[in-house]
Amino acid sequence: MASNSDSLFFILSYIKRHPDDLVKAIPAYDNVIRLFISDKVKVSDAEIYFPDNSLMVNRLKLDFISQHGKLLDDFFQMTGRQLRGYHEVWVSTAHLTNRNVYLVELSYE
Repeated sequence: MASNSDSLFFILSYIKRHPDDLVKAIPAYDNVIRLFISDKVKVSDAEIYFPDNSLMVNRLKLDFISQHGKLLDDFFQMTGRQLRGYHEVWVSTAHLTNRNVYLVELSYE
């Protein structure tokens, strides 16, 4: 499943390690963070994980959440809300060609 890919882990890790490359981070709702990063960042299989002008939505598998929980927690803190725990994480991705950015939206349920 795409949501457990090395590409997804890479892009989340890249954003964490290179916050200056983040075009914008928008806390959309209490449990959602919307991230935009330049489409100049090299991502393996970008056409699969970041479809042009189309949203791809996946629920992260529990093993991905447990393996990368600290990274996901760090992004949750960008919402400005206190971390109370979550059971599911949904990731939405897209390539917004008119803005030359990749969208990564994390929704914590």
